[in-house]
Amino acid sequence: MMFQLDFRDKRPLYEQIKANIKELIISGILKSDERIPSVRELAQTLTINPNTIQKAYKDLETEGLIYSVRAKGSFVAPFNAAANPARLDELMSELEKILAELVYLNVSQEQAIAVVRNVYEKRGVKARD
Repeated sequence: MMFQLDFRDKRPLYEQIKANIKELIISGILKSDERIPSVRELAQTLTINPNTIQKAYKDLETEGLIYSVRAKGSFVAPFNAAANPARLDELMSELEKILAELVYLNVSQEQAIAVVRNVYEKRGVKARD
């Protein structure tokens, strides 16, 4: 697992770490039940404070993307939509806000739907009407 942190980015380092790991999981690079680097390992690799990594891991665990096993480490959580309905509701609400802003900016329904279809196709999911 390799990614870079941008120290000029306005986001806190833990948010960058969280976003990078989340993208690796969502894109399928990290698979279900795959072990991710320990807090200590990643802190040494990125040369940052372990507390920063711990905060990112805690947030990822809260979102249901990773889980921890005592004395074994942290692992990618198997996909389970039912495991975190609050997160699903939160994401749907965010999507609704984004779509409302796109409507305000006069983006056509066809353009918005094309973007949605493109995301699904990139993830290997066939479009359903």
